[in-house]
Amino acid sequence: MAITKFSRNYHEKMFPGYVSDFLRTDPEFIEAFDNFAFDEVVNQDDIDDKTRFISILAVLLGCQGIDEFKGMLKAAYNFGVTPVEMKEIVYQAVAYLGIGRVFPFLKAANCFIEDTLGLKLPLENQNDPNTNRLEKGEQAQVAIFGEEMKGYATSGDSKTVHIRKWLTDNCFGDYYTRGGLDYKQREMITFCFLYAQGGCKPQAIAHAKANIRLGNDQDFLIKIVSQNVPFVGYPRSINAIDCIEKAGKE
Repeated sequence: MAITKFSRNYHEKMFPGYVSDFLRTDPEFIEAFDNFAFDEVVNQDDIDDKTRFISILAVLLGCQGIDEFKGMLKAAYNFGVTPVEMKEIVYQAVAYLGIGRVFPFLKAANCFIEDTLGLKLPLENQNDPNTNRLEKGEQAQVAIFGEEMKGYATSGDSKTVHIRKWLTDNCFGDYYTRGGLDYKQREMITFCFLYAQGGCKPQAIAHAKANIRLGNDQDFLIKIVSQNVPFVGYPRSINAIDCIEKAGKE
């Protein structure tokens, strides 16, 4: 078996002029992986390359693939993912993964932007300082999930109402209302964070439903999961498809 022409060309677009040392140490594995990930998988669906790489970065955050994430930042940039979009993906991940898991990825993104691209940080502001976090967060929840989210921040058991408020003003008010990514993109990466980390089936179903409501239909979500099989593996991919199918029936 040899690396296919398509795979070689796609790899060159991702990493111009770069030759992996794995071709020397693990040639049989690299042939199998590259032909699958960068030929068979890429040609399976009609997802545009930029969307593919936005989802790959989100999935690598979810599954904690920090070394692959560092490499894929360059590939994502070469396929049109901007530094602002990279930072927004990382920032939003904090709400779903926590800073304990996201911190190394923030450092990696900063290193790539400053040292590789030669850009000065911080990047242009994506936050409106005059935003009422709670109000804007509820507006985002309603736009994404529907009118039933009105009053969510103050509803339910008094012992846990603060969590609902934080979901509204922090998760949605602090992140979803920022620039750089639109609601459809933000819901897509949220679904990627959830399914890639595993153990979040109720939340993954809820956000699959939200994606569908926004226009990221079942076919689109299955394509996103399919494109990320090489990066997260089959068990979590199959579980994600099950969540998508359940969301489509509810």
